Amino acid sequence: MITIKTPEEIKIMGESGKILAKVMHQLEKMTKPGVSTIELDRAAEALILSFGAKPAFKNYNKFPYSLCASANEDVVHGYPSDYKLKDGDIIGLDLGVVYKGYYSDMASTIAVGKVSFKAKKLIADTKKSLIIGIKKAKIGNTIGDIGNAIQEYVEPKGYGIIKDLCGHGIGKELHEDPQIPNYGKRGEGESLIEGMVICIEPMLSMGDWRLKRSKDGYGYATKDGSISAHFEHTIAITKSGPEILTKN
Repeated sequence: MITIKTPEEIKIMGESGKILAKVMHQLEKMTKPGVSTIELDRAAEALILSFGAKPAFKNYNKFPYSLCASANEDVVHGYPSDYKLKDGDIIGLDLGVVYKGYYSDMASTIAVGKVSFKAKKLIADTKKSLIIGIKKAKIGNTIGDIGNAIQEYVEPKGYGIIKDLCGHGIGKELHEDPQIPNYGKRGEGESLIEGMVICIEPMLSMGDWRLKRSKDGYGYATKDGSISAHFEHTIAITKSGPEILTKN
């Protein structure tokens, strides 16, 4: 069931989102060659707690960390570890916050040091596809309109759209209805109405879209070993258009 948020609830979710955006900004600055992903996780948790919020992911579905850190061919839900980032890596950082009982969720993919032109372009195109999807998050449009806009931008460029994972509603729970695929047909799916809050999160691969379990046994990686990128924002559907709640 889709839950509609009041203006007061959206205001609190905006506060949650601002905390999350500030933490993510600090993590992005820390993401350099030689830094381990477990260091990023510890920093994320400390920063979240310093703002009076709680990590959304810790102990969610038995996930023992605050940050999902997914490098190179790992798409999502990667375990932080002692792995030290090296020049040429790309890494997806996915993080959530609970503040005053409301969740926010966002993700960003970062180039570590000097990366290949193809990797840099994958990151830029994935980020742009998120912006394109957000523009369709308007009253009267449908979930299919969001997915179709992303798909029409991405597929001509030769990327694989990860089809087994998608965005979602969010509020008092981390994952709520509806699901938000990154592909689809215009006019199909649930209509977007004022007060909905959703997470749009395109996940693209340089090769095939099919997945396998990553080496940590929890996350997901591309089956063909191609690198992937992931961006996400929490979006409120308002009379004045889509409002990005996870914006610094």
